[in-house]
Amino acid sequence: MQAADRQASASADNALKRVPLHDLHVARGGKIVPFAGYEMPVQYAAGVLKEHLHTRASAGLFDVSHMGQITLTAKSGKVEDAARALERLVPQDILSVPHGRQRYAQFTSDTGGILDDLMVANFGNHLFLVVNAACKTEDEAHLRQHLSDVCTIEPLPDRALIALQGPKAVEVLSKHAPTVAAMRFMDAGPHKVQISGRAIDCFVSRSGYTGEDGFEISVPAKDVERLATELLADAAVLPIGLGARDSLRLEAGLCLYGHDIDTTTTPVEGALEWSVQKSRRNGGARAGGFPGADIILKEFETGASRRRVGLRTEGRAPVREHATLYASETSTDKIGTVTSGGFGPTLNAPVAMGYLPTNLSAEGTIVFADVRGQRLALRVSAMPFVPNGYKR
Repeated sequence: MQAADRQASASADNALKRVPLHDLHVARGGKIVPFAGYEMPVQYAAGVLKEHLHTRASAGLFDVSHMGQITLTAKSGKVEDAARALERLVPQDILSVPHGRQRYAQFTSDTGGILDDLMVANFGNHLFLVVNAACKTEDEAHLRQHLSDVCTIEPLPDRALIALQGPKAVEVLSKHAPTVAAMRFMDAGPHKVQISGRAIDCFVSRSGYTGEDGFEISVPAKDVERLATELLADAAVLPIGLGARDSLRLEAGLCLYGHDIDTTTTPVEGALEWSVQKSRRNGGARAGGFPGADIILKEFETGASRRRVGLRTEGRAPVREHATLYASETSTDKIGTVTSGGFGPTLNAPVAMGYLPTNLSAEGTIVFADVRGQRLALRVSAMPFVPNGYKR
């Protein structure tokens, strides 16, 4: 291959992709930035603060079409076999997820780290997975490498994904899909959604990434602009960009993969023990059998050396990602790092998350962050910082 051809090929490989709603974002004044290999709106004309508060008070529409959607179907035709197969790769109990429900999970590595976190739904005859945008190519390869003997793995590139979040989300979406009103938090499955008088086959889950009640809607890419336009025509709905999505999930105490959890953090270190059911722990019916099980299950018994915690500043200055944490104002020994931080508009105060030694992770503990050469006091705080609004 000639040098010019190689350069053109590399440029094509590195070119940012566009989501199906790209033109809508631009038309509505979205500020487009690179994110996980895509051109995505970070905010609209209203700005991050107003978008955040509007979602907490009413309903916000988020484009999450950059994320990966994958079906996992057992070659036997039995969803139970797909669930057992997936349990080879995650520490969660997938077999017990009922038809029409979904569960949060993590792909783990042989060293106990988290390769990605994902949602897994039981659609009756197959599993439906939603994975992170930056990891979706690797996740698909991981599934094929380990499960293709018993399962068919099918990515769904022709589907878009949008999220309608906030206390008025159910009121808005019910106008187009009356069946969603009966859903509970973490219900998931096929629903008919009316767009311009025509019924569209969508996959809907009552979940999201803001701590609010709301829905994630998988819709054929060819129909997503009409659906988004109709939802945005409702006075209760504003388009919301990545900026407010990040501040909302931070207030909700939710991890962002690649920041708060990654290949160097175990589920126990990440304070995600709640996501690993007893059946997969020592003494359980299907204990272990997933990558890194010896390391992760030992931490369930003896504890991890460090832990993800919530942090509140004693003052008004926000503490950002990568800030170094110390035990005192004068100590030179680093004890931890901030992994996410910023201003919490709902609280009208800064919030952060980070990792501390387990013996310093108790609520109320005071630590100090280095902020531009000065030590700023932080208090270990319970999460979520803002009570969630899920419909249980």
